[in-house]
Amino acid sequence: MQEVKTDLLYGKLVRGIELFFREQGKERAVLGLSGGVDSAVVASLAVEALGADNVHAILMPSPYSTLHSVADAVELAGNLNIEHSIVPIETILNRYVNELEDLFCGDLKSITLENIQARIRSNILMAYSNNTGALVLNTSNKSELAMGYGTLYGDLSGALMVIADQYKLQVYSLARYINSLKKVIPESTLTKEPSAELRSFQKDSDTLPEYSVLDPILHSLIEEGKSAQEVISAGSEMILVDRILKQMASSSFKVHQLPPMLQTGDSPLLPPYKCIKCN
Repeated sequence: MQEVKTDLLYGKLVRGIELFFREQGKERAVLGLSGGVDSAVVASLAVEALGADNVHAILMPSPYSTLHSVADAVELAGNLNIEHSIVPIETILNRYVNELEDLFCGDLKSITLENIQARIRSNILMAYSNNTGALVLNTSNKSELAMGYGTLYGDLSGALMVIADQYKLQVYSLARYINSLKKVIPESTLTKEPSAELRSFQKDSDTLPEYSVLDPILHSLIEEGKSAQEVISAGSEMILVDRILKQMASSSFKVHQLPPMLQTGDSPLLPPYKCIKCN
């Protein structure tokens, strides 16, 4: 992947948020804060664009949330000087499981349980939005979106997808740049293995290739428009490239149902993706 001028990228994203909120006639934003790098970067960008008083974070721990992730989220909110609320979702989740037990004859699959958690969190964020007028900022990145690693009407919801045009490795670069300006993102957020924390001991790498491998291949396929054979000829394993292409194709229907995103590159993720060009 081409080296990113992170300072310029940071400025584009901040201006993009400012422009979007101005056009919508809104001032306040809300987002879910998980303790991960994606939500940490989006929160930091939102504070720069809108001011700390206009950003509210909601922490929604589940039975699978780790204590260090919750602690990281609380620390980040304090460092950014933004208000935060904690709304545990375990009781709501258990109610869902109990109500669905008869429907599925006690056979509730792991993926179903994971997606229910994401949708509960979306409902909480949208309830806050409805009640206060704040717009929900989405925290999904381009690597996840390309691979369909997200829940429709769950963590893919929101008014604006802030980092949807940024690969995971770019998000880490943004986080390090933000900390170079002022250290606000906890170091453990940057060093721990990425996880959605929707089941015990879950890691992103259980479902996706390591981002250091995945992102350059996605960049070659999407931005550079290379064929599978060209990517393989450049040194990537055939089995891996085939796996990535199949996963992209099987989840491409989700693209039609996503919020608008801030576009910082020359090519959007996939048509008909709704883009707001950042200059």
